[in-house]
Amino acid sequence: MKKIVLLIFFISLSCQQAKTVKESQAPTFGIVIHGGAGTILRANMTSETEAAYRKFLGEAIQVGHSILKKGGTSQEAVEKTIHVMENSPLFNAGKGAVLTADETIELDASFMHGATLDAGAISGVKTIKHPISAAIKVMEDSPHVMLSGAGADAFAASQGLEIVEPEYFFTERRINSLKRVKEAEAKEKKISSAEKEFVSQQRYGTVGCVALDLKGNLAAGTSTGGMTNKKWNRIGDAPIIGAGTYANNATCAISATGWGEFFIRSVVAHDISALMEYKGLSIKEAAHTVIHDKVGGLGGDGGVVGIDHRGNVAMEMNTPGMYRAHMDAEGNLNVKIYKDE
Repeated sequence: MKKIVLLIFFISLSCQQAKTVKESQAPTFGIVIHGGAGTILRANMTSETEAAYRKFLGEAIQVGHSILKKGGTSQEAVEKTIHVMENSPLFNAGKGAVLTADETIELDASFMHGATLDAGAISGVKTIKHPISAAIKVMEDSPHVMLSGAGADAFAASQGLEIVEPEYFFTERRINSLKRVKEAEAKEKKISSAEKEFVSQQRYGTVGCVALDLKGNLAAGTSTGGMTNKKWNRIGDAPIIGAGTYANNATCAISATGWGEFFIRSVVAHDISALMEYKGLSIKEAAHTVIHDKVGGLGGDGGVVGIDHRGNVAMEMNTPGMYRAHMDAEGNLNVKIYKDE
């Protein structure tokens, strides 16, 4: 009799454990976005401006979340969410892109699919309304990973992507920013601390999105106008696979923003994935290690957003702020600007 009771007990326990495992492995999804990191302080932000950023971040991320909730792919969610951000003058991408020293536009973007490790990127383009879509087209419809300059513009046009005149991207805010940076540059060392701070912030500003869909596929995308007053066709980390963008279904999807030169040298996005894969770190632990110890150790700053294959997220930075938002499978929305939130 005791043996029968024990047998029933162990069968019941086994079923309960199997149920727990099954529940823990139930399909989930999630999405995270960023709109750039830097010295984003409450003291420098009007209540109206802060409200505008929070509202827009919430609206942008819900576009991708709706796609995922309906069973759409992480690729579509990333692309369509970044479209919304590329259309906004609030961020340094697409319509809100900064100007080069020659008063021109040079846009960069990249995309990576976690299931296949396929990737595409474009750099230095001037006429593509949605650079993220061009990066995806490079991935899907070319034998290459990265195209640049006039060739990338021509490729996008041949693929039927929306092409605009360069003037479409110009905004009064960015024109004034370039003027102010050039004036400070002309003064060389005779600039105020406020001017120095403003100039230093002109190397930041990128939009990015990472997503996990119901099929367990991860995707990451990043789009940017680069650095205000950049010269010599400078390229940052945003279009560099492994630096500004990386996705791998075995680990995570990452999009970075910050001082690009340091993110390239630190191979930030891939390094976070590698720490997870080889050392078993969580996405939060890996992101913290890379942003604070590695990028920070070199003297660089910025941040990343990421999501792993289980839906856990990281929104890590070593700057005073980063525009960011996260939505989980239950529809919980978390919008943040400042580091201490």
